[in-house]
Amino acid sequence: MKPNVILLITLCFVFINLSTNAQNARNESLFDANWKFYRGDVNGAEANAFNDATWRNIDLPHDWSIENLPDQKPGEIVGPFSKQSPGNTATGYVMGGTAWYRKTFTLKAGEPYTQTIINFDGVYMNCEVYVNGKLLAKQPYGYTPFDVDISAALKPAGQPNLIAVKVPNEGRNSRWYSGSGIYRHVYLIRKQPVHLAQNGVWVNTESLSANQAKVKVSAIVESAAKTSALQLLIKLIGPDGKVAQTATVPVTAGKQTDQLIIVNKPKAWSVEKPDLYTASVEVIRNGKTLDKSTTAFGIRTIHFDAATGFTLNGKRVLLKGGCLHHDNGFLGSTTIDRAEERRVELMRANGFNAIRTSHNPPSKQFLDACDRNGILVIDEAFDMWERPKNPQDYHLYFKEWWKKDLKALIHRDRNHPSVIFWSIGNEINERVDSLGLAIEKELVAEVKRLDNTRPVTEAICSFWDHPGYKWESTIPAFAMLDVGGYNYMWKEYEADHQKFPQRVMMGTESYPKEAYDYWNLVEKNPYIIGDFVWTAMDYFGETGLGNSRLNDETVRGILRPFPWFNGFCGDIDITGTKKTQMLYRDVIWRNSQLEMAVHAPVPEGKREIVSQWGWPDEWQSWNWAGNEGKTMDVRVFTRYPLVRLELNGKVIAEQKAGDDTKLIATFKVPYQPGTLKAIGIKDGKEMESRLLTTTRTPARIKLIADRKSIKANRNDLSYVKIVITDAQGNIIPDATIPVKLTISGDGEIAGSGSASPNDMESVNSPICKTYRGQALAILRPLANNKKGSIKLKVDAAGLSSGEVVVELK
Repeated sequence: MKPNVILLITLCFVFINLSTNAQNARNESLFDANWKFYRGDVNGAEANAFNDATWRNIDLPHDWSIENLPDQKPGEIVGPFSKQSPGNTATGYVMGGTAWYRKTFTLKAGEPYTQTIINFDGVYMNCEVYVNGKLLAKQPYGYTPFDVDISAALKPAGQPNLIAVKVPNEGRNSRWYSGSGIYRHVYLIRKQPVHLAQNGVWVNTESLSANQAKVKVSAIVESAAKTSALQLLIKLIGPDGKVAQTATVPVTAGKQTDQLIIVNKPKAWSVEKPDLYTASVEVIRNGKTLDKSTTAFGIRTIHFDAATGFTLNGKRVLLKGGCLHHDNGFLGSTTIDRAEERRVELMRANGFNAIRTSHNPPSKQFLDACDRNGILVIDEAFDMWERPKNPQDYHLYFKEWWKKDLKALIHRDRNHPSVIFWSIGNEINERVDSLGLAIEKELVAEVKRLDNTRPVTEAICSFWDHPGYKWESTIPAFAMLDVGGYNYMWKEYEADHQKFPQRVMMGTESYPKEAYDYWNLVEKNPYIIGDFVWTAMDYFGETGLGNSRLNDETVRGILRPFPWFNGFCGDIDITGTKKTQMLYRDVIWRNSQLEMAVHAPVPEGKREIVSQWGWPDEWQSWNWAGNEGKTMDVRVFTRYPLVRLELNGKVIAEQKAGDDTKLIATFKVPYQPGTLKAIGIKDGKEMESRLLTTTRTPARIKLIADRKSIKANRNDLSYVKIVITDAQGNIIPDATIPVKLTISGDGEIAGSGSASPNDMESVNSPICKTYRGQALAILRPLANNKKGSIKLKVDAAGLSSGEVVVELK
C-alpha cells in the first residue's frame, strides 16, 4: 500500500475517533416532546404503574391557564377566564389549580454516561419531580431554572423510565399573569464521570481596545473520583465562524480554572452591532474528549459613574427602556422560541434598546434573543422578600430558597452580553426598615460573590404602603446599590443629586404620560442613565391598569373588573401594534419628528379620567360619523417649532411646539369627513406632514404574515395580522367586526385575538372581533416536523375573504 494511502486511512481513522469522542462527550437534547398531561390532582400519578391512557398528549412548553375552561357561561366563564379566579384582577381572571405531567423514556445501551440531569428552565410553581416513583426535587419559585440529577433513580439502559411532575399553582400568589405548568423548555443532559459543572463555563471581557481584547475563560470540572492529567482545550470562535484563538491549560477537578486569552482585532458586542463569539471548552485526558460545551458570549465592557453615565465599550449609551412581563399574549406564558424572539424584535423596531424583566428572571431564549438583537437587560430576581404581596407568594420560601434561586439565575445568565444589571428586588415592602436593610446587604454581597462584573440595582418606590415614611428613609438602601432604581420618582432626581453627587440613577418604572419629563432629565444629566416605562408592551393581568374612563363611571380601585383581562398600559398593544403613547415616545426619542392623534368625543357634561399608567382615549383616525360639526381635540407630537393643521385643504390654525409645550401642539377642530393634515414647519419651510383620512365602508379582509416561510418546527411561528380595509385598501381604524378563522394544512392556530383589553370572547376563539380594525392569528407547525404549508382563511359577513399561505421548510 502506498504511503500516502496509509496516511489518508490513518487520518480518516483519527478523524472518526475524534468525532466519536466528541459525540460521546456529552448529550444534551430537548426533552419537550410526547408528554402526558392531566389538569387536576390525582393520587399515585408519580408511580410507574399508574394508568395515564386517558390523559392528553402534549408537547412542552405548556401553559394550562391560557386554555379554555369547561362549562362556558357568558359573563361568568369565558374562554380561559373565570370570575371565580383566585387571582382575580391581578392575574387576569385565569385559573391555576394543580396538574400533572408524565413522560416515559428509555436510555440507549452502550453509552459511556454516568450522570443524567433533567434541566427545567421554569415551572410555575411549587413543583415536585419524581423519577420511577421517587421524589427527587421540589422547586417553589416558578421563574428560576433548576437541575434534577436523576442518575440514581434510573433503570438500566434499555428499560423504560417514568418522569412525573406535579405542578400546584394554588391560591393567590402573583400580581400578574404567571401562567401554570411546565411553561419553559426542558432538557435531558447526559455526561461522562469527568465533566464540566452545570453552567460551569464563564467568559468575561477583562479589557477591550480596537486592536486587542483580553478575555478570561473560567471553568470548573467535576469528577466522581480522583483524576489526573486533565486539560482544557479552549477555542474562541468569532462571529464569522472562524477560530479566533485557542489555548490549552491543565485543570484540576473541583477547582476553578481561569485562562486569559488575547483576541486580536476583536469585534465588540454593541447595541448597534451585536457580534457574538462562541467559547468551545473541552475536557481532555490522554487525547480523549471527556466533555465539551459551547457558550455564546460578547466581547464588551460596561462602566457606570455619575460623571460619564453608562458607557458600553467606552461609548455613552442612554437606556431607552421598557419593563416587560414574561407572558406572550395569546400564547400565555408558553416559551416558544419565536415568540420570545419576536417580542425582542418589536422592542428594537420601536426604538427600545433596553428591557427590564419585570419582576422575575426571563427565559434563556429571551436573553438569547436580546444578545442577538443588541438589547440591554436588567435581569430581575424577586418581587418580594420576607413580607408578602399575596398570601401564597414567594415570601413563604424566600428565607430558605433565595440563595439557591439567585445562584441559579446568575450562573445561567452571566455569559449573556445583553445582561448589564442584576436587580435584587422590586418595590419591596421592607425596603428601608432594619429587616429589609439586613436582607439587602446579604443579597448584594451574594450577587458580588457570584458575579462582580455587573452593577447591582433595586427598584425603590415612594411610601404609598408605609404612610408617614419620608423619601429620606431611602438613603441607606440606595447606599448599598451600584445604581439606584427609581420607580415613578423623577421629581427627586435633581434634589438627590445635590445631596449625593456620586449616585448613579435610572427610572426603573415611569408613567407613559410623563415620558417627556423623564427623558428630558436623562438627556440633560449623565448621572441619570435611562428610563424604563411601565410598560413597553401590554400584558395579561393587572386588568385595566392603563384605563381611561368618564367621570360618571363607578370604578373602585385602580384596576378594572371582569371582563377586563389586559393591563392595557403598554406602549405597544398585545398584538404588537403601536399605541398612541408610542407615537409620542417616537418623537421624544427622535425616531420621528411628527405624529398626530385625535381624541374620541367626550359627551357633553362629562370629563375623562386617565389612570396614572394610562393614556387619553386618542386614535389614529378621522372616522367620526355622527359627530359632524362637533369640536374634536387633536394633538400633534412634534420637534418642529411650528405646526400647521389643515382640514380638506383649509388651514385650521398654527401652533408653536417645543420643549416648553413638552413637544405637543393642541388644536380644536370642527369635525367633517375628509383629510386632516398636520404639517411640521421649520424656518418658514414645510418639512413633512402626517395625514388622517376618512375611510369608506369596510370591504375586504387583508392578511399580513410577519414571515411567509418558517421552519417545520414547534418552536417556530408565523404572526398573521388581520386587517379590515375599504375597497381602496385603507385600514378602517374604527372597525369592530366579527371574523371567522379557518386553518388547514400542516399547522394550527396557537393563539388569536385582538388588542381589546376587555373582549374575552375574542381570545383564542375561532371567531373574534377586530379592535380598531385589526386582530391577530398565530400559526404554529404541527408536531410531525413535516415540510408543507399552513393556510389561514379569514371570513366576515359582507366582506371579501382574506387568505395567506405560510410555507414550512
